[in-house]
Amino acid sequence: MDVVVTNAPEAKRYEARVDGALAAVADYIPTDELVAFTHTEVLPAFEGKGVGSVLVREALDDVRRRELAVLAVCPFVSGWVQRHADYADLLYRSRTGTVRD
Repeated sequence: MDVVVTNAPEAKRYEARVDGALAAVADYIPTDELVAFTHTEVLPAFEGKGVGSVLVREALDDVRRRELAVLAVCPFVSGWVQRHADYADLLYRSRTGTVRD
């Protein structure tokens, strides 16, 4: 199965297509220093076929190329990064290390 992933910045999401058909999306909120992934959804016809994994990998590769960090709010993205340690360096870490009012 050939999965094509593209960034659709006007919709604030990455899209995965199979044979031109929308198969999955990863919604995000962009900032100057990071991309916060908020929700990932694989359409029912494509579940269990690895489309979600391809989508997340290629989205994270794009974020890396742009030299941004990732805030993995979405459980799917967070779990994927936990299973792929070579992407852990993308995770956002506070520069201050403390939170203040």
